[in-house]
Parts: sequence; C-alpha cells; structure tokens
Amino acid sequence: MKIVVDENIPFAREAFATLGEVALIKGREATPETLRDCDLFACRSVTRIDAKLLDGSRVRFVGTATIGTDHVDTAYLARRGIAFASAPGSNANSVAEYIAAALLVLARRGGCELAGKTLGVIGVGNVGGCVVRKAEALGMRVLQNDPPRARATGDPRFLSLEALFDADFLTLHVPLTREGRDATYHLADAAFLQRMKPEATLLNTSRGAVADGAALGDALAEGRIADAVLDVWEGEPAVEPRLLSMVAIGTPHVAGYSFDGKVAATEMIYRAACQALGVEPTWSAASIMPPPACPRLELQCSGRPDEDVLREAVAAVYDIEADDRALRELPDGPAERATFFDQLRKTYPERREFPSTALALRGAGEGLKAKLVGMGFRNSENRVGRP
Repeated sequence: MKIVVDENIPFAREAFATLGEVALIKGREATPETLRDCDLFACRSVTRIDAKLLDGSRVRFVGTATIGTDHVDTAYLARRGIAFASAPGSNANSVAEYIAAALLVLARRGGCELAGKTLGVIGVGNVGGCVVRKAEALGMRVLQNDPPRARATGDPRFLSLEALFDADFLTLHVPLTREGRDATYHLADAAFLQRMKPEATLLNTSRGAVADGAALGDALAEGRIADAVLDVWEGEPAVEPRLLSMVAIGTPHVAGYSFDGKVAATEMIYRAACQALGVEPTWSAASIMPPPACPRLELQCSGRPDEDVLREAVAAVYDIEADDRALRELPDGPAERATFFDQLRKTYPERREFPSTALALRGAGEGLKAKLVGMGFRNSENRVGRP
C-alpha cells in the first residue's frame, strides 16, 4: 500500500509506516501525478483536495491534519467513495493559548488590565469554546455568538451578532463558508468593522477570507477600530505588506501550530485511516513526545499584579511577539513573500502547550492560582491535563 503524506505533519512517517510504504511531499506540490498510484493521502490546509487532484487516482482515504475543511471538496470525495477524516478539536487549545497570549500583550502595551474587559467570541465550537474558558479564567466578561448552535439548542448564552459590537475585543473562530444562511466569507467586512467600537480590537485566527483584508486595512488606517491581531490573511501565503504594517500582532498562520496540537491531529487522522482500512491502530504519540523546553517555571508572585504573573508564565512558554517579529521580516516581491511565509511555517520552532509546564508559585493567592490553572498550567497542588 502506498501512502503519501505532507512532510510538515509531525510523526506522519512513523504513524503511517505501520500501514504501508510512506512517501513525503511538500503540500503545495501535490499533483495528480504524485497521487496517481497512492492509496492513502494525509494533507494540510495548503493542499486543495478535489477532482482536479484526485481524478484517475486510486486514493481511497484522505485525512487532513486540520480542523478546517474548506480546502476539501467533501461532496466529491463522497461521490467517489473516498473515506475522509479531519482533526476537529486537535488544535483548539493551541489557538486558545495564542488568543490569551495576544490579549496579555495588548493589555501590557495599552497599559490596562484584561480583568473586567469584554471579549466577543464569534463561533463557539471546539476552538471558540476553549477561548471562552481561558478568557473567563483571565477575569474577562465573555459574549458568545454562534447562530447555528443558537438555533439548534435555544441556549440563551448565544447572543445576536449585534450584541457583540460593544465588546473591547472581537475574536473570530468560524469555518470559511461562502454559501448558506451562515456564510462567513467576508463576515468582517466594512459594515461589520463600522459597528465595532473605535477602541476595539479584532482578532482573526480562523481563515483569512473571513475578514475583508482591504476593508480591515482601511478601518485601521482611518482609526475606525484601534487594532487587529491577524494569524490568517486573505490571499496567503502572499501576505499584503500594507495590512501587516498596521496590525498590532501579525503571525504566519501558526495559532494552531503547537507541537501538542499537531501531533494530536496526526494521531486522529492515523486512527481514522486505520478504521477505514479495518485494522487496529498500533502507533501512539504518547511514548515519543519529546520533553518540553520549559518543564518547570518558578514564579515570585508576592506583591505583583496577577496579570503581570500571568504574562510572565505565558511568555516563558509561548512568546507570541517573537512570531510577530519573524513575520515582519517579510520581503518585497509577492513570490518572495509567499515563499517566506511558507518557510516560517515549515521551520516553526517546537512550541509546547501550557499544560506541559509545571509552576512553582511563591506567594501566590488562591485567585491567581485559579487563573493559572484555568489557563492550563500545572502546579504541585493541581494537576491539569490538556483540554
């Protein structure tokens, strides 16, 4: 059995080698020729899965190591009888940690506290739900919007979009869809941005085209909103330099790129492939995960504001400003920008999630301990696993 996998999926060779012969390729270089005699294909969001790629192939299983599936023509796969799996929830904690890190940086730069500020969360699935929990741990007031869930459950916590426009921060966690009642393409358009508070910040870690890049650039340039944090970009990998120059934090589509999240995605699609083939999975990542760079962190907490301690803990595990600095080295030409963007993702350093770090707290009150545990850190009194 021949199996082709994107070379940027960690441990893909080790996992899928239990099922057959594995060939690694660059995701953007997948062609009908490379997949012609392939039985299983494991990809990421950079590969478009459709008839153009798979017609004439013998592929019988496609797995994407991503939570989003807008790059996959699932109707085509169903017509062809090709089994399909994605990795929903695998990087939810990674993205939520990214949002928490961004919010803490913004608060430091703005000389304010997050506690008491309002965060509007648009899309409350696996990722959005995790963001809600971390924001609440930070003491923020959280407003939630998710029209499909609201209709399905009638839960009063799901508010209208209009109710979120008074929030201090608005964060997008929706799939990219272009049709239907809940289409999200250019959800954050000029009219949306006009309804936000002038002091507000927009965060987008979902898909680039959920926000209208040109409209967002104009809103920032004209001061109609205060700031933006973008991990995803309309037209990526060729990031628009004008927009990058105006955002508070810009990163190369790495919010969900924690090592823990990527490995979880590998295991999810590997197990789905085993199920499709009717075989028992024999590979697990648990025994081969490397030790974290920061397994233990001692924090002096006495006499310090809680958010200063939170910032120190978060930055020790994930320095989001380093990712921002890296992207701002963007070269001039469009082709060079695209290559640079992809290279940043390919060579992204191993980033572990907060639960991989145990905290030794000196002089911490119960309130601070609860916040750190709510963010996912471990300490000697409370062991916390990965959400």
